[in-house]
Amino acid sequence: MVTTKTVSTIRILVVDDHPVVRAGLASMLSTISGLAVCGAASTGEEALQLIDDEQPDVLLLDLRMPGMTGIELLKAIRGKPSAPKALVLTSYESDEEIYRAIEAGAQGYLLKSTPQAEIVSAIQSVYSGRHHIPPRIAARLAERMVRSALTQRELEILEMVVRGLTNKQIGHALRISENTARNHINSIIRKLDVSGRTEAATAAIQQGLVRMPD
Repeated sequence: MVTTKTVSTIRILVVDDHPVVRAGLASMLSTISGLAVCGAASTGEEALQLIDDEQPDVLLLDLRMPGMTGIELLKAIRGKPSAPKALVLTSYESDEEIYRAIEAGAQGYLLKSTPQAEIVSAIQSVYSGRHHIPPRIAARLAERMVRSALTQRELEILEMVVRGLTNKQIGHALRISENTARNHINSIIRKLDVSGRTEAATAAIQQGLVRMPD
């Protein structure tokens, strides 16, 4: 049965496969004025049904669940006309998971160790249409987006730059002309927003774009 929404109340659906986490979040959020937990789901499949039945405003979502994962759930609801906003609340801080969750439509990303006040603030932010990503995670997300902007060939060449190969040596290794190798490196320098190949190599190592040479 669909419960009528009120202007002053943000309706939240908690999606997590751990019963203690679901109960703890529901208990904590129920004490906050302006927030109401309209349901709790232990699987992505159950969450889909509750989204249709309860029409929550915000999902408080774990990513790692049996069956349908949190990211799969995000993709499944993306096309819904009244899809709720999604705030990921997880125990993990994997760069790839962060990127995939945001790419799939999550408006926020927090760790379960986050203080209550910040969780409440994040819920209110995503409900209002804003993103809520802690600065340290936002910086890593930006790095991950740069990595995605580089082509596979550019990543391959960047690794050779880190190893100290010249344009001529890179061209020989990849069976391309020295001029083509130089063009690739110029493209890498532009995308990384650095001044030259030395800075590009430093940025590549700092951002984890390539592996350190043995």
